[in-house]
Amino acid sequence: MPSLKDLKNKIASIKNTRKITKAMQMVSAAKLRRAQEAAEAARPYAERMNAVMGGLASSVGQSASAPRLLAGTGSDQVHLLVVMTSERGLCGGFNSTIVRLARVKANALLAAGKTVKILTVGKKGREQLRRDFAANMVGHVDLSDVKRVGYSNAQNIARDVLARFAAGECDVVTLFYNRFQSVISQIPTAQQVIPAQFEAGGVSSLYDYEPSEEAILDDLLPRGVATQIFTALLENGASEQGARMSAMDNATRNAGEMITKYTTIYNRSRQAAITKELIEIISGAEAL
Repeated sequence: MPSLKDLKNKIASIKNTRKITKAMQMVSAAKLRRAQEAAEAARPYAERMNAVMGGLASSVGQSASAPRLLAGTGSDQVHLLVVMTSERGLCGGFNSTIVRLARVKANALLAAGKTVKILTVGKKGREQLRRDFAANMVGHVDLSDVKRVGYSNAQNIARDVLARFAAGECDVVTLFYNRFQSVISQIPTAQQVIPAQFEAGGVSSLYDYEPSEEAILDDLLPRGVATQIFTALLENGASEQGARMSAMDNATRNAGEMITKYTTIYNRSRQAAITKELIEIISGAEAL
């Protein structure tokens, strides 16, 4: 049975922890609003750009002049997995869900005899994947010093990915990130960006293009890769803040329950100690 002093110290420690988790919850709530607005503002642009490129791609089809980013290398032997996670923890299962999806994909590819390469964006993903796939990791992007992710950050990652593809280091590139749905719901997503994939449909048949569809796609596809990476970064940012806000809210409530529990134990122990002292005093007085 812990002493009264130990219980008092434990209650004080939990109260201090609750102050920290409550402050982190409030900070995440403030950051979430900006991150959510940025993610939602980027979606229409990304969707419209994909629709335009999808229409052009449907016209080009599988022609010999189709850009390599659309047609691919003709092989799917080497896969590059770009795994996007956070730089910091204390955000519940946010990072674990992304890493789990990437790990399942990597194991499936390796079982099929494919070559897997992993490029991590964010420290937490690298730490988890390094345990099982250290030999497959080919690069890491550190965003710990970036306070607010911008398009330039996505461009730098896109240049790295495109350079690896152009050098023949990979045949297929897939992004792994969490798509923001709500504060309590983030959807782990695997999105192939090279070769480019588009939903069926398009409006290219209504237009005549100058220069040709192939030339326009050759210019748009690299920008499309950067746009998809930027969208994924924004979605991940909003998802991270939502997950952290939810996790800190749960931690704050759990701390409150623990404070109530230990306060009850403390009061009972204190009451028992006082009762024992009174009994000893009364017993001593009666013995005289």
